[in-house]
Amino acid sequence: MRNEPELAFCVREAEPPGVEVRVNFGVFAGRRATPAEIDDLAAALLPKVGEVSIVAEERHEIGEGAEASLNQVRIEVASDHVPDDERELDVLCGRLVEAAETWARSCIAERHAEVSEL
Repeated sequence: MRNEPELAFCVREAEPPGVEVRVNFGVFAGRRATPAEIDDLAAALLPKVGEVSIVAEERHEIGEGAEASLNQVRIEVASDHVPDDERELDVLCGRLVEAAETWARSCIAERHAEVSEL
């Protein structure tokens, strides 16, 4: 019997991250983040948390009479890598947001795509 990875699967009990930072990258850059840019973000974040998950996604919100598409970057830090103390957690969140904003501004300044209105 071969164990092959599943193409699609359902996760009913997803474990939420301890902290999640969302970066509205596409709104400001007019494009998606490149793999090299994600690597740069990881290098900036690792000294702050030790382990991080970064998701660069093209997200589609679709409903009756409305549709939106955006390129977003999510930074997820597992619960076991965040402090229990609320004040320390606030400080960590501030540092993560600051690092993400610095990274995004640098990426946007280096390479910006014009966004056309439809």
